[in-house]
Amino acid sequence: MIQSLYAGSSGMEAQQLNLNTIANNLANANTNGFKRSKIEFQDLLYQKPRTAGADVGNGNVLPTGVELGHGSRVVATAKVFTQGQLKQTGGGMDIAVDGDGFIKVTRADGTDVYTRDGALKVDATGRLVTSDGLVVTGLPNMNKAQNINISPDGTMSWTTDGKAGNGNFPLVIFPNPAGLRSLGGNLYEETASSGAPQTGKPGIQGVGTLVQGFLESSNVNVVEEMVNMIQAQRAYEINSKAITTSDEMLGQIAQLKR
Repeated sequence: MIQSLYAGSSGMEAQQLNLNTIANNLANANTNGFKRSKIEFQDLLYQKPRTAGADVGNGNVLPTGVELGHGSRVVATAKVFTQGQLKQTGGGMDIAVDGDGFIKVTRADGTDVYTRDGALKVDATGRLVTSDGLVVTGLPNMNKAQNINISPDGTMSWTTDGKAGNGNFPLVIFPNPAGLRSLGGNLYEETASSGAPQTGKPGIQGVGTLVQGFLESSNVNVVEEMVNMIQAQRAYEINSKAITTSDEMLGQIAQLKR
């Protein structure tokens, strides 16, 4: 009886984490380049009073056994890197990544991080930066640049005081993007699970292309997340009911002695 209490409580805790993940997805439904998370569950250890295949004598074996589970737990909240819808903004420095790839930026401490948020600006010194002022890595200085054009293959061109300038806009891909660490602020960090970053030219060898004047929307499907929320709520209620029922049964056992 006690085991059902533990199993029900573990299920409630798992569904609470599930609900937290769904709520975060919904909260970022309008965040540029946001990738939804999906929660993954795993059952806990089993108690086995009788093991399938055990010898019961006279050459006979048990065709089935008795296995009593101890509930569930959350083992991962994996990012889903499916493509978000591209929305036209008309902004000259709004860049959407269509396909696989990340924009590499540098933080104030000199470390490299990666983003899918292409809402970029040119700062006072001519550097291309994110909305938080992080500098896009590997790009030429475009101080006082005009008529900036970025092709799908990353080729850049502009004019400065009537003189033409050019450069390239690289993207970075990872062997396992789901292994990246989310830092908040639309940023990701390399981990041992993600593999080493590989810089490539847009449109070549699996690297996505660039679309100027567009931004990538979140890949959150609000209707799907609402359905997931209802399922999580129902599962939470069922586990709560299991605990209540177990408690009532224990109460009835306690009264048998009276």
